Amino acid sequence: MTPVVDVHAHVIVPGLGAEVAWVDGTQVVSFRGRQIRSAVREFAALDRVLEEQDRAGVDLVVLCPWVNLLGQEPARQNEALATMVGNRVAALGTVDLERPDQLVELMRDGRLSGVEVAASVGGDYLGHERFRPFWAVAEEAGALVFVHPTTRGFDLPVMDEHYLWNTVGNPLETTIAAAHLATSGILEDHPHLKIVLAHGGGAVLALRGRLAHEQTIHGPDRDVLAALRLFHYDTVTHDAAVLRSLVEFAGPERVVCGSDYPFDMGVERPGEIVRALGLSAGREAAILGGNALRLLGREVTA
Repeated sequence: MTPVVDVHAHVIVPGLGAEVAWVDGTQVVSFRGRQIRSAVREFAALDRVLEEQDRAGVDLVVLCPWVNLLGQEPARQNEALATMVGNRVAALGTVDLERPDQLVELMRDGRLSGVEVAASVGGDYLGHERFRPFWAVAEEAGALVFVHPTTRGFDLPVMDEHYLWNTVGNPLETTIAAAHLATSGILEDHPHLKIVLAHGGGAVLALRGRLAHEQTIHGPDRDVLAALRLFHYDTVTHDAAVLRSLVEFAGPERVVCGSDYPFDMGVERPGEIVRALGLSAGREAAILGGNALRLLGREVTA
């Protein structure tokens, strides 16, 4: 049977300032004076996370930090994540992007498969010159790099209305990060990077024509379309037509199954939207799990 690999799932490591409790059937995350109720499935206890994954039809889950904890005590957090790794679990850690030595250390013993990084760090998006040493090390180490929005990237009052900070703001952050990487030359210089974009890459594919046209005006006339095809994209699009278009553009070998577990804007059974596309058996198997297993350099055990 085709294994299902969920490349987009988050977990909270205890002891980093985020307290998790279930109150009257609702999970409440207390963090820096705020109470967050958007995590609707188990967020911390690994045994219960795996029970949820069983119900979701997922064979292997790739756990990464809650984005609010990225950069928090990297050594401690990475060791905690590494202890979760097993037949059913792979994991991505966290590093300071201006400390590539941390990535070298993280990848050394092979327990962690790479890192999750925010779409921007300190106001700079990922194509910034100061991150070039990180990308060089990530390519050389064969690290899987999962790009995720910060979730609060835009200080606009309207984002507080109608959940727009999530529905629009999150994919917009990913869009900018992807466009910045594609137009900065990072992907040209490091074509073997293994980068996965959250939320289907946001709107970057819808904007590909504009991005490519801009290069003909201002130069240096980079092949933006080729660069965009070097990314991997998760399936968290909530729309089969959008996902089908993504597969057609990027190719089935560049799309990986994801859920955005455990959040309310996630997908409870991530394999279903892939199966709904009516792809050939080989393409479906690649998206459900084969591509992710290749990126992780591992096989799933039944």
